[in-house]
Amino acid sequence: MADAHRREWAFVLAATARVARDIDVAEECVQDAYVAALDAWTRQGIPRNPGAWLTTTARRRALDALRRDRTLRAKLPLLIEPGALAGPAGPDAADPAAAGAAADAPDDLIADDRLRLVFTCCHPALAREAQVALTLRLVCGLSTAEIAQAFLVPEPTMAARVTRAKKKISAARIPYRVPGAAELPDRLDAVLTVVHLLYTTGHTAPAGPDLVRADLVDRATGLARMLAELMPDEREVRGLLALLLLTDARRAARAAADGRLLLLEEQDRSRWDRAAIREGTGLIARMPGPGRAGRFALQAAIAAVHAEAPSYTDTDWPRLLRLYDELLRAWPTPVVALNRAVVHAMVAGPGAGLADIEGVERDGRLAGYRYLPAAKADLLRRLGRREDAARAYRAALDLTAGDAERAFLARRIAEVSAGPPGAV
Repeated sequence: MADAHRREWAFVLAATARVARDIDVAEECVQDAYVAALDAWTRQGIPRNPGAWLTTTARRRALDALRRDRTLRAKLPLLIEPGALAGPAGPDAADPAAAGAAADAPDDLIADDRLRLVFTCCHPALAREAQVALTLRLVCGLSTAEIAQAFLVPEPTMAARVTRAKKKISAARIPYRVPGAAELPDRLDAVLTVVHLLYTTGHTAPAGPDLVRADLVDRATGLARMLAELMPDEREVRGLLALLLLTDARRAARAAADGRLLLLEEQDRSRWDRAAIREGTGLIARMPGPGRAGRFALQAAIAAVHAEAPSYTDTDWPRLLRLYDELLRAWPTPVVALNRAVVHAMVAGPGAGLADIEGVERDGRLAGYRYLPAAKADLLRRLGRREDAARAYRAALDLTAGDAERAFLARRIAEVSAGPPGAV
């Protein structure tokens, strides 16, 4: 059941939302379907196609809800003031059969239900962070805790944001429909952000025994491919797909056979997916039209430098630093500043990078971000400041829940604690 929830949630919710035309109703019907599955599958065994079973059950519940609503509106008009029960206009509200037919009708603009729901949730009537958080929760099936980590906020804060966003959609009667072509650009940046955060969560799972959540990585890459087909002339769409392909090309080399995390400098580059690298670099080479690169195109260019370097030591670090400077101008966030500091250390030495990281620390926005003390610890280790490095590694360990990353940090703590202070 846990595997079915992880793999099928997005498909089932998106298909059900097409029938329900209401995200809250769809979510409730899908939850009911999973409850029904727990009972039925325990008695009868897991069906050959769990997703189809869940989708059929959830859609039937949605149609039942529409019929009940239609009956209520037909039988109670004399008990209320005229218009008080008026619902969304159109045949779907009055006729559940029409709703089902409309849900199954082909769509020329966005054919995939999941992508359709992503664009629906990324409605400009919602604040940007609410758009992204709601989509990650509903469409992508991330837990509130995982989304909170992605946004670097407490879990209760994120839960409140998601709840407010759902209420606003309901109160404003934002329809579940395909945005017109003219509406897509206003929603595109939020949609790209959703897909990128989904990929990032899967690339290094924030908790659990597995370093990579392949289901999330594959889902994000699939959505990026669909976006590229839908909007082939958008530079940032191509940039996102290239970024995901080039980053995921390293998947097989990121952990040893025993599950031990391998840093970029330790990875066997012969195990990198060269077909994915060729596709990613080809997308960058075919970026449409002139114009200033955005954050996803620039991140793709950074990933390409790593992917094409014959070895870690032969990486073009000065070029990477120039790209990070450009990215920081286009997207001035503390995470970008932290990543730039790591590259700066490779160009100008660990002392220069450490000074940059201390500036990011003083900024305060990355408090609670596990990679900040981890990056600081590595530079302190390289400077021979073992005791300071051990403290920073312990701070990172306290913020880390994933088993592979925790084991890596524990090894580093043991290494820097083994020798005399100041030893390299």
